Amino acid sequence: MTETLTRAGVDGAIQADTVIVGAGPCGLFQVFELGLLGIRAHIVDSLPHPGGQCSELYPEKPIYDIPALPVCGAQELVDRLLEQIKPFNAQFHLGQEMVELTVLEDHTFLLRTSTDTRFHARTVIIAGGLGSFQPRRLGVERSDQFEGRHIHYKVKSAAEFTNKRLVIFGGGDSALDWTLEFAGKARSVTLVHRRSEFRAAPASVAKMRDLETTGSIRYIEAIAHAVLGEGDDFRGVQVKTTGGELEDLETDHVLAFFGLHPKLGPIAEWGLHIDKRAIAVDTEKFQTNIPGIFAVGDINSYPGKKKLILSGFHEAALAAFAVAAHLNPAKKIPLQYTTTSPIMQKRLGVAPPPAPPMGDG
Repeated sequence: MTETLTRAGVDGAIQADTVIVGAGPCGLFQVFELGLLGIRAHIVDSLPHPGGQCSELYPEKPIYDIPALPVCGAQELVDRLLEQIKPFNAQFHLGQEMVELTVLEDHTFLLRTSTDTRFHARTVIIAGGLGSFQPRRLGVERSDQFEGRHIHYKVKSAAEFTNKRLVIFGGGDSALDWTLEFAGKARSVTLVHRRSEFRAAPASVAKMRDLETTGSIRYIEAIAHAVLGEGDDFRGVQVKTTGGELEDLETDHVLAFFGLHPKLGPIAEWGLHIDKRAIAVDTEKFQTNIPGIFAVGDINSYPGKKKLILSGFHEAALAAFAVAAHLNPAKKIPLQYTTTSPIMQKRLGVAPPPAPPMGDG
C-alpha cells in the first residue's frame, strides 16, 4: 500500500529523476521524449529483454499503423526504438519486477524490485502495457509437456514453421494474422475457433474465408479436447466440434492464441485509482491521482482511450513535458523542434543542418 513515510531506506538507493516501469514500445519511446528534454531515465521490466509483448509474444507479427512505416515487424519496431534512444543512455534493469512503491514525506518515491534493486525517484512513469501477463494455455491434459516443442503460444521465428503442418487456435488478430501469414508457406494450415464470430479485424476474417474457399487452409469450429500421442511422441491434437463430434488433427505444431491473463500485479497495491484494471489518468499530463506518478500506453485509462501503440507514443510526448515541469516547476518548458533546435540536436548527437546559401541581394 502506498503511504507517506520518512526517508528511511533511501540510503543506498539509485538516485533518479525518472524511473520508467515497463520497457515495451511506449516505455522505450518515453525514454526518447524525456531525453529530448534533457532528462535521463532508468527503465525497469520483468522480462529479460526490452520490447514487452512485441518481443515476447509476437516478434514477427506485422504492424501497419506506425507513421511513415507501411509495414513493420513487432521486433523490428523494438529494434528501431532501441536505436533511436541510444543517445540518451537510459539504464536498463531487466528481469526484475517492480514490487513496491512508497511515497516519501517530501513527495519523492522509494521503489524496490523483485531482485531488491532500490530507486529513489523524483518521478515515476508506468508504461507496463497490460501489466503482468501470461498467455492463456491450451488447457488439455499433457499440453504442458509439449510446450515450446510442439505447442506454442508465440512465434519467435516464422521460419521454424515453414513447410510444417500447423493447427492454429484462436479467433483474434494474432490467430488470423498467423493463419494468413502461413497460408502457402506451411505444408498445411488448419484454423480452429470455438464459434463463427471472430474478434479479429473484419478484413483479416474476409481474407481467411477466401483462403478457406480456395482450399488453401481449413477452418473448423471446435475446441481443443486432447493431445494425440503417447509418452514423448506428439502426433497432433483432438478437437471437439460444435456438433459434439471428436476429430483427430495430425500436425507437427499447434499454435494457440487465446489472448493473455492481464494483471496489474503489485501496481494494483500502490494506491492508484484503478478503472477496469487500468490506471486512471488525466489527458493533459497523463498523471495519476498521485502527483509525480504518470502512466502511458495500454496500462492507462481515460475517456476515449484507444489501446494503440500510436496513442501511447502521443501520451509519452505529453507526459515528458509534464515530468519536466514537475522536476522544475519554476522553469518554463519551451516547445522546441528537433529540426531547428541546436540543444535537441546536441542531445541527439546529430550535426545541425547546413545554413541555406546566401542570395546575391
